[in-house]
Amino acid sequence: MAFDEEIKEELEEEAAEAEETSEEAAEDTEKEENADNAAEENTQSEEEKLKAELADSKDKYLRLMAEYDNFRKRSAKERLDISASVKADTLSDILPVLDNFERALGTETQDEAYKQGIEMIFKQFSDALTKLGIEAIDPVGEVFDPNIANAVNQIEDPELGENVVAQVFQKGYRIGDKVIRYAMVVVANP
Repeated sequence: MAFDEEIKEELEEEAAEAEETSEEAAEDTEKEENADNAAEENTQSEEEKLKAELADSKDKYLRLMAEYDNFRKRSAKERLDISASVKADTLSDILPVLDNFERALGTETQDEAYKQGIEMIFKQFSDALTKLGIEAIDPVGEVFDPNIANAVNQIEDPELGENVVAQVFQKGYRIGDKVIRYAMVVVANP
């Protein structure tokens, strides 16, 4: 019987060892499952964090592009405004010279070559102003408009209508809608 007891003890020890091993295996499996769940949760939270950062970066990028586009448009408009302003300032200094050429054209002379030379210079000057987008204001026969002309005198003329420009003393000039110099006019029948 001693032999049976030894076998019985060995079997009990083996059963105890097997039970311990299965408990350890169960604990290890549980730890691995917990670790896998934690890793999966970390991966999901990292993924969500990265998606949020990407969305934030995309938003910043779009705002920056819109801001740059607005800056570019504003700068282009400012350049055009400055260009028109510089043209207007320069032209206001040159207009008296143009007026003198017009007066020279109106003066009678016996020298045809001289008169032809003055006409050519005046035409060349006028063409250069036209290329720059500068337009003369000559409202003879039109209804008086205080936005483009200054009335310096009034006359009564039955042949002309009411508030019609009868005569222009000095032409006005404009670039687009901006008046550089107002025309000086005589208005009939105010």
